Amino acid sequence: MERFVDLNKSFIDGVWTEGKTGRTFEDKNPYDQSTITVFSIATVDQLHGAFSSAKAAQKEWAKTTPTERLAILKKASEFLKNNREEIVDIISQETGGSIIKANVELDLTLAYLDASFELVDKIDQSRDMPEMDGKKNYVYRLPLGVITSISPFNFPMNLSMRTIAPALALGNAVVHKPDLQTGLAGGSIIARAFEVAGLPKGVLQVIQSDLQELGDEMLTSKDSGLISFTGSTPVGKHIGELAGKMLKRVALELGGNNPFIVLADADVDRAVDAAIFGKFIHQGQICMIINRLIIHKDVYDEFVEKFIARVKSVPYGDPKDAKTIIGPLINEKQADKAMSFIEEAKAEGCKLALEGKRIGNLLTPFVFVDVDNRSKLAQTELFAPISTIIKADSDEHAIELANDTEYGLSSAIFTNDLDKGRKLGLTVESGMTHINDQTVNDSPTVPFGGTKASGMGRFGNEWIVEEFTITKWISVQTNFRKYPF
Repeated sequence: MERFVDLNKSFIDGVWTEGKTGRTFEDKNPYDQSTITVFSIATVDQLHGAFSSAKAAQKEWAKTTPTERLAILKKASEFLKNNREEIVDIISQETGGSIIKANVELDLTLAYLDASFELVDKIDQSRDMPEMDGKKNYVYRLPLGVITSISPFNFPMNLSMRTIAPALALGNAVVHKPDLQTGLAGGSIIARAFEVAGLPKGVLQVIQSDLQELGDEMLTSKDSGLISFTGSTPVGKHIGELAGKMLKRVALELGGNNPFIVLADADVDRAVDAAIFGKFIHQGQICMIINRLIIHKDVYDEFVEKFIARVKSVPYGDPKDAKTIIGPLINEKQADKAMSFIEEAKAEGCKLALEGKRIGNLLTPFVFVDVDNRSKLAQTELFAPISTIIKADSDEHAIELANDTEYGLSSAIFTNDLDKGRKLGLTVESGMTHINDQTVNDSPTVPFGGTKASGMGRFGNEWIVEEFTITKWISVQTNFRKYPF
């Protein structure tokens, strides 16, 4: 049995390496504040060394055959599957997520890893193009080089693997920094899986460090050709600004203010079922979570009554209890922030139909009704079990309300007219719209990503190839040309 709690170091050039800052970080369970492990924090010089060795290792990794890369990816997948129970426990402990959430996260992680098997032969294969004037044309995809990966605390393993697995499959090296709060699930366990799988040293580097030490050095390395980041929109804008100055690519999956629209002809009971899941999974700490419930006036009262009744029965408490759905927010700062949203909304006169309570870092659900879509409450990404319900006067008004936000990540529409739902879905300004489902959907085989302030670039097999490779045109002159001078 693996002792993952002992993997509290950085993985640099194939070696588990103590951080040299002299500082440490206590990785704590957000529910009971017990210490899971203590990380030694790496220095910026160690980061620079990781980028240098990744650049050298990538040149050799790019020369491997699809069969060789596939074998390593499969072995890493087997490692995660063989250690499922221990990994689910770590995910739940570090994130404060329920056992259901931890299993969902590991399943998504494996889905992204297993889907990457199909990418290993996408590089170095030529595609014939039309011939012109005695010139044969070929198009190749080549590895991009070294990819910088930065993942958040909420779904740390899945949101790390969706960059790492396709990047490796396509012949790239990765320098990865997880959030220290979830450094095991988001970094160390993944590094261990590829170490056991036989990945050549240096191809995957995992840096356990913090912003205080690294500053912008993860972003500005000359050895990296792309920054893959999942996190807040303000940080994403900063990354985009720095990357733009360096003409460096980015794949940014940022914040959301995701609308859940219920039209007049919807099955309200089904809509409530979906809304409960899409609002309260992982206590609302998901970029795709339902942030605004926009309900047609004809079914508004029925929806509110049934939704609140269901909310009152959602179990909360210790994530170790298999019955728990709502666990703690990731830390005290996030819990304080969520409570500040609630108190400010109350002070501004927002109508509170169900008042929750705070228990340490855990918040039970709060439900605001008759919310003004232009209010600060409705325009804020809440990242907590706080529901805002907004009344729409018509189907068209519902779409207007949905689009009245700077964000555009995910969205949902409930209606019994599926053709109408699909057509209306095209008018919602978001990267993804789900008809008769909630907003939290992910898969390694769809174009996952947002619009507006929710990011740029797309994850998912067909689309990630474009992001993580260089397109190369080779022409072969079969007949010597005559030049005009």
